Amino acid sequence: MLKEITENLWHLEHHFTLRGVPLSSRMTVIRLSDGRLCLHSPVPISSAVQQNINQLGIVRFILAPSKKHHKFVAECAALFPDAEIFGAPGLMQKCADIVGLQEIPSHKNPPWWPELECFLFNGIPSMNEMVWFHRGSATLVLSDLCQWWRGELPFLASCFASFNGVSKQMAVPNTVQLRIHDHSAARLSAERILQWPFTRVITAHNVIIEEHAFRKVAQALGSFRRN
Repeated sequence: MLKEITENLWHLEHHFTLRGVPLSSRMTVIRLSDGRLCLHSPVPISSAVQQNINQLGIVRFILAPSKKHHKFVAECAALFPDAEIFGAPGLMQKCADIVGLQEIPSHKNPPWWPELECFLFNGIPSMNEMVWFHRGSATLVLSDLCQWWRGELPFLASCFASFNGVSKQMAVPNTVQLRIHDHSAARLSAERILQWPFTRVITAHNVIIEEHAFRKVAQALGSFRRN
C-alpha cells in the first residue's frame, strides 16, 4: 500500500531486477489543495493500491518526469482514464504509443502550478529529467539526477551502487555524469534547483532524505559546478 511521507505526500516502491541487478523505483503521489492528485513516475499499481489512491482524491495528472521514467505510464492511464498525461520533452517522440501524452509546458504555467513547480534539467538530453518542487511540504522530487542507495542491499545491488558512486553519500551517479552533453547548461540547472527552499528530497531510487536534505543535494550537485 501507499506509505505517507507527510501531509499530502505519499509514495510506493516497486522492486524489480534489471540485467541481474536488484533495483527499486518509486512513485510519488502529490495531493494539491483542491484534492487533485498528481502521480509522479508511475510504478505498477495493484487493485488495492488503486483503491487506496482513489480514497485520497481524484487523479488528474500522470507525470512521466523523464525519458527514462515512463514504462508504466500507459498502464497507469488505463486505471485512471480521466487523468491527463504529461511527459518530459522528447518523450512524445520516443513513446508515440502512449495515447493522450502531452509535453509538460515550458513556456506557460502548467495546471498544477503554483503548488507544484518544475523545470527541465538541461544539458543531459538523453534523460531530459524534469525536477520538481512541492512548495507546501518544501519537498524536492527527483528521478535519476541524484541518488543514494542506503541500507542493506543485495550483493549485486551493493556492487552496482559502489560502482555508480552512490553507496556512501548522495551523488550524481556516474551513469548520469557520462550522459552530460552540455556542462554549462547542467551547471545552470543545478544552481536553479538550489534556489528552491526545500528541506526534504524524494528520489526515485532508494532514499527519501528528511535531515539536511538541502546540504546533501547541494554537495551532490557540486559535481556540475566543478566541471
